[in-house]
Amino acid sequence: MQKGILLVNLGTPEEPTPEAVKSFLAEFLSDRRVIRWPRGLWLPILHGIVLQIRPKKTARTYQKIWRKEGSPLWIYTKRQTELLQALMPDAIVRYAMTYGDPGIRETINEMKQAGMTDLFVLPLYPQYSETTVAPIYDQVGDIYKNAVEIPHLQMSSSFYDHEGYLQLLADQIKQQLAEKTFDMILFSYHGIPVSIVEQGDPYEEQCKLTTQKVMEKVGEFPYAHSYQSKFGPGQWLTPMTSATLKALPSQNVKKILVITPGFVADCLETIEEIDEENRAYFMENGGETFEYIHPFNDSPEFTQILRSIIERT
Repeated sequence: MQKGILLVNLGTPEEPTPEAVKSFLAEFLSDRRVIRWPRGLWLPILHGIVLQIRPKKTARTYQKIWRKEGSPLWIYTKRQTELLQALMPDAIVRYAMTYGDPGIRETINEMKQAGMTDLFVLPLYPQYSETTVAPIYDQVGDIYKNAVEIPHLQMSSSFYDHEGYLQLLADQIKQQLAEKTFDMILFSYHGIPVSIVEQGDPYEEQCKLTTQKVMEKVGEFPYAHSYQSKFGPGQWLTPMTSATLKALPSQNVKKILVITPGFVADCLETIEEIDEENRAYFMENGGETFEYIHPFNDSPEFTQILRSIIERT
């Protein structure tokens, strides 16, 4: 018996160029789980408008955060895989991306060639959403749909209620509160369309429970809860992070501590959107202190949490 562990994150362009970004977005935004619009309506918009305009702008943003080794998301996902492999030397530990490279199918095939007989798939999303976790289930299901040999298969759908995850978030916050003075803590999560929540997606509830459970560990302190990264028309979860940060200084909240519990690795949405764009919104509207707690990235403590999730299932 040879246990295989596959960590899966969203994905990233291979390079910070318009061509690479266009290829990545074409795959990502073609997924029916991500954009639910009828294909006859959405695909002409995607290929005729979105993919003609957005890649150049997004590539410029990626260029601002890109590092010598690659995108931060790819770097930290790879690093966590290496740390988990060292922590679980008897397992075959690999990583894959839902969109882009390395792909889920090719990585699972490589693991099989290496002798894998049992497979644990761990999406790196603390909170479940149809838009993030379900596509991973879809791809894994497609791989084994007509397969003759299927490994003993386990998959994690979320870990928002994992004690170690909650405690690590609380510890990050308490460390900042001990070092500086703040008026409020802001929890910012990636948004999703309200229509998806109305059809049964538990994401909003799990986000709210995450905030509640973390604050139970932090103790009495003012806090707010918001959503970021709106894409396209339609109603998304509110309040929006950008609107919240613009308004808070006028409410005498001048010193803010921001944390993004839905992200376990730095990416475009954390580095550029939160720590640059939203920082500017807050400071331009009268804010005095803006402190951002980065995701776990290559934290060994988070590696321990990943092992605990795998072993408890």
